[in-house]
Amino acid sequence: MARTLLKSRKSFEVTSAFVTGFATGFALILAIGAQNAFVIRQGLAKSHVFWLCLLCATSDALLITVGVLGFGAIVDAFPSLPAVMTYGGAAFLIAYGALRLWAAWQGNYDMQLAGRTAALWPTLATAAAFTWLNPHVYLDTLGLIGAISTDYAPPARYVFGAGAVTSSFVFFFSLGYGARLLAPIMQSARAWRALDVIIGLVMWALALKLIS
Repeated sequence: MARTLLKSRKSFEVTSAFVTGFATGFALILAIGAQNAFVIRQGLAKSHVFWLCLLCATSDALLITVGVLGFGAIVDAFPSLPAVMTYGGAAFLIAYGALRLWAAWQGNYDMQLAGRTAALWPTLATAAAFTWLNPHVYLDTLGLIGAISTDYAPPARYVFGAGAVTSSFVFFFSLGYGARLLAPIMQSARAWRALDVIIGLVMWALALKLIS
């Protein structure tokens, strides 16, 4: 009887850890940031959606894994790393925001309206920059998720991490493929221009938030 109760308790702890990890990870990436805005744009264009979502989710999985296993040692070894990442990420956001605003100013959306966008590798390179040059990604995955995971002892800690990783895959693939539901209203250059203006301003706002 005691063995059965102990087994049930461990099963509950593991399930609870997974659910908590999933909920925590989903909540942290739910806000529309630079990476999410890019995924939405590509989803609307129906361009390289699978590989883009896979890259974003896999990147999150790697960062979450490092966070759960321990990120503090890395910061201790490289104390200037957060500052370097902050200014590098801000510079990239400013540049990409300017690119989107320039595209809106030019108003040439023949490729998008024809269903053609940038090639796969440039698209993935841009997505990788949004991921790995964003200090908030490290704060969320390495810092917060890593810190919360310490509330659990192994193996529940690793199950918590698995829940957070699962949430990233569910979120990004839902965002990428769900965005095409808005495709019917993106059939004009005016709609694409409005989207680029919004994305450009969001990028600049995020850059300002980083450096301030």
